[in-house]
Amino acid sequence: MRKEEFHLKFFMCVIQSRGLVRPPQRTAGEASTSSMLIQKPPPETDNLKSLHAMDDPGTMEGIPVLKNEWIMTHEEHHAAKTLGIGKAIAVLTSGGDAQGMNAAVRAVVRVGIFTGARVFFVHEGYQGLVDGGDHIREATWESVSMMLQLGGTVIGSARCKDFREREGRLRAAYNLVKRGITNLCVIGGDGSLTGADTFRSEWSDLLSDLQKAGKITAEEATKSSYLNIVGLVGSIDNDFCGTDMTIGTDSALHRIIEIVDAITTTAQSHQRTFVLEVMGRHCGYLALVTSLSCGADWVFIPECPPDDDWEEHLCRRLSETRTRGSRLNIIIVAEGAIDKNGKPITSEDIKNLVVKRLGYDTRVTVLGHVQRGGTPSAFDRILGSRMGVEAVMALLEGTPDTPACVVSLSGNQAVRLPLMECVQVTKDVTKAMNDRKFDEAMKLRGRSFMNNWEVYKLLAHVRPPVTKGSTHTVAVMNVGAPAAGMNAAVRSTVRIGLIQGNRVLVVHDGFEGLAKGQIEEAGWSYVGGWTGQGGSKLGTKRTLPKKSFEQISANITKFNIQGLVIIGGFEAYTGGLELMEGRKQFDELCIPFVVIPATVSNNVPGSDFSVGADTALNTICTTCDRIKQSAAGTKRRVFIIETMGGYCGYLATMAGLAAGADAAYIFEEPFTIRDLQANVEHLVQKMKTTVKRGLVLRNEKCNENYTTDFIFNLYSEEGKGIFDSRKNVLGHMQQGGSPTPFDRNFATKMGAKAMNWMSGKIKESYRNGRIFANTPDSGCVLGMRKRALVFQPVTELKDQTDFEHRIPKEQWWLKLRPILKILAKYEIDLDTSEHAHLEHISRKRSGETSI
Repeated sequence: MRKEEFHLKFFMCVIQSRGLVRPPQRTAGEASTSSMLIQKPPPETDNLKSLHAMDDPGTMEGIPVLKNEWIMTHEEHHAAKTLGIGKAIAVLTSGGDAQGMNAAVRAVVRVGIFTGARVFFVHEGYQGLVDGGDHIREATWESVSMMLQLGGTVIGSARCKDFREREGRLRAAYNLVKRGITNLCVIGGDGSLTGADTFRSEWSDLLSDLQKAGKITAEEATKSSYLNIVGLVGSIDNDFCGTDMTIGTDSALHRIIEIVDAITTTAQSHQRTFVLEVMGRHCGYLALVTSLSCGADWVFIPECPPDDDWEEHLCRRLSETRTRGSRLNIIIVAEGAIDKNGKPITSEDIKNLVVKRLGYDTRVTVLGHVQRGGTPSAFDRILGSRMGVEAVMALLEGTPDTPACVVSLSGNQAVRLPLMECVQVTKDVTKAMNDRKFDEAMKLRGRSFMNNWEVYKLLAHVRPPVTKGSTHTVAVMNVGAPAAGMNAAVRSTVRIGLIQGNRVLVVHDGFEGLAKGQIEEAGWSYVGGWTGQGGSKLGTKRTLPKKSFEQISANITKFNIQGLVIIGGFEAYTGGLELMEGRKQFDELCIPFVVIPATVSNNVPGSDFSVGADTALNTICTTCDRIKQSAAGTKRRVFIIETMGGYCGYLATMAGLAAGADAAYIFEEPFTIRDLQANVEHLVQKMKTTVKRGLVLRNEKCNENYTTDFIFNLYSEEGKGIFDSRKNVLGHMQQGGSPTPFDRNFATKMGAKAMNWMSGKIKESYRNGRIFANTPDSGCVLGMRKRALVFQPVTELKDQTDFEHRIPKEQWWLKLRPILKILAKYEIDLDTSEHAHLEHISRKRSGETSI
């Protein structure tokens, strides 16, 4: 395959749903980023398909797959770099604040400036737009420095009654026209975005009135003849239809889970019941995911009110939990919880019920605005940055005929949807709930919401069978290095297996334990409280099975193991491949098995995400925040941070994007001494600005010669008299800690999905009184691809694997690296040769796949 320069393919064709494939990398001997132009690839590469279109490469949910025809002239490069010249963009945050808004503001400002546009802050939301004056100020590159890790919104937000009146919108239009602003990026909830659409629809009439009143000239009216609007959804509630996740939701879950974990310890100490009320207005997303993530005994959400006899059911559930040995009960209540008649169910009502009927020591905690506060999670920083980048592109591509759009997240892709279509579906949910059509409201929330609810009901509301008439025996094990979330996956797998009537065994110490017979039966209470615990309770080793096939086969027979769930990293995947090979010699190995990817490196083929990677990423971000604070305090200091990941640069890249790094060195993107020199020169120039600090990340195996020590010594020498350098090797702290809400939720759903598949596959493989599974699809990796959890035979993934370096050959996150470069102010080329297509929410919903 011909080598091409990766960095020259800018974000515009890579973070949108445009069918872009990952460009091949250059070799160490090829020219560096700043000296290359994109050339047309040879004919045989013209039909490469999108990484994200693997399930259906022809349609990709209605978006045509683009051919890999990249050719740009010098003139096109110049035009691309001047895309925003003569244009002005205003960015405001409105409504309730949400963590991650600052990341979006930062991205809008820096990408706008990069394209040559003038960018303005609008302070205090729509009120600032109406009041004008100093509330609308031009932004600079440095003005958004050090805001990435801050919660809330630095430019302020406010509820604005004035903007709801036409007179207020008239004043707002005047303030924009006088500054030549015709592009408006609004970050807020559905009310804020609806207001923006109203503003746009009235724009021509507002200009006409201003001109008649003599407040603006005919020339000014002509120059500002149309207004482009792009919305970004910032809301902790995740109640906006059309996007998988709104900015701030993941951070709110972090705050909630931190409190739940803290409360759990005191509840266990005193054998208490805690009732926790979480935010969400009329959306139960926070409450539902929190319940999945902490293993709550009960959850009340407005979309699915409990049955009329819920009081008896709840009390029975709590007493059964205590009978099984639990010392605490956790009940999660959404603030908008109601019964089937629309009557509110309050946390105090629930407390009084538990105290009166069961006599349990019960406490109520209303979390309130703490859920909006604190540092944004890594997910929200990356989400806000990606949405901000796409918002600028949508604004600069806008025409008078382009409808106001909202930039949303669909799986790993940023897409554009008509704003008012999303608002309408969101309103439809409210109407369905007001009409007591709760099933319809649940469907309108989307399949992901419904799946969360179904998994929660199975784990919390279904009684495990009392009888011992087990149908099948399934073993669960951890393989490879420990990763946060492994225990949540084991818990889910064990309990779903028990609910299905299976006998579930747990294997200690991976394949080595399977060979030695370190196996025991797990009951319902065996995995109690495992969801929030980090590491691996079962123990895990990197040992592969091939050398121990005889012992493993003997124990499979001894314990009558009929299926195997393997939770782990690259060793779990390669161990699965060895099991498939071993079937030729040992019939005992002809049992179904499934691999659940769980590794901080996120390097298992067949899945975009691995359990544990999100926790490691947040650990790195927290450390980088503190290091940046130190660097900012001492001035003129550059930190070089080494991250884990083996040869996989996922952690270094994503942490670099989330922490605002100046560079992130990874194996997948080869670099030379000239690149290192360019980075040093970049930092020298940066020290001349008001931002006198630097952060550089290095993946542990990015280059065998350019080690962390080498880069540190190089930076120290070249930076003499300008900046000094420090280095940190984060090491195994990245594998530790309590799992994040994402990892808990992801692991729980993966375990449930794996066990459901396993039960079906065992029945399918039952022949002549025994299990015999010898087909390729009886040994799979369960992975997340786009928005779907899919089972892929391990043998089919071999061609997608670089076994020497233990990484997949195609990695979706590589497409985000140009964003990191742009936001760090590198002079790279911007390709605007491809244009995104506006999707429609009806088509998106019809093509939506379940996770």
